[in-house]
Amino acid sequence: MTQTRENHVTTGATVWLTGLPSAGKTTIAYELAGRLRAEGRRVEVLDGDEIREFLSAGLGFSREDRHTNVQRIGFVAELLARNGVLALVPVIAPFADSREAVRKRHQAGGTAYLEVHVATPVEVCSVRDVKGLYAKQAAGEISGLTGVDDPYEAPQTPDLRIESQDQTVQESAAAVHALLSERGLA
Repeated sequence: MTQTRENHVTTGATVWLTGLPSAGKTTIAYELAGRLRAEGRRVEVLDGDEIREFLSAGLGFSREDRHTNVQRIGFVAELLARNGVLALVPVIAPFADSREAVRKRHQAGGTAYLEVHVATPVEVCSVRDVKGLYAKQAAGEISGLTGVDDPYEAPQTPDLRIESQDQTVQESAAAVHALLSERGLA
């Protein structure tokens, strides 16, 4: 007879962290992933930059291409989640209808989906400027920067809103972990 711990969670879920460039999405996702792995959870981080390089190579940044990119990522996340993996997805996904389509895909399969809005103001993001995008946009070297000269539709009712400028990365990750625990997913 095998004994199982009552609190052992094997259910997967997708946690989509949306927000502006340099909001802190990826940093929070990796911090949370480390914590969840230490607890014995199977976790994958679907980093938007890596996905663009490997799964969505050739796509540009038109509204249609951004939608296609988000749907591809959503498909992979749902596939992982329904197989017991926590898929952490730090991807801008600037359009509400694209994020809603991903949510509906998860709902149709009975797979848990949580939307976390990393609601860092553009002024803070442009100072952080992790990839130098805001500087390039200001210098006229690039255009179409989400939240500056390209639209970003902030979630109206996310499962969690994080204002990363007001807390540490560890506190932000802990807030997402608390949401997962509250929903029976961690």
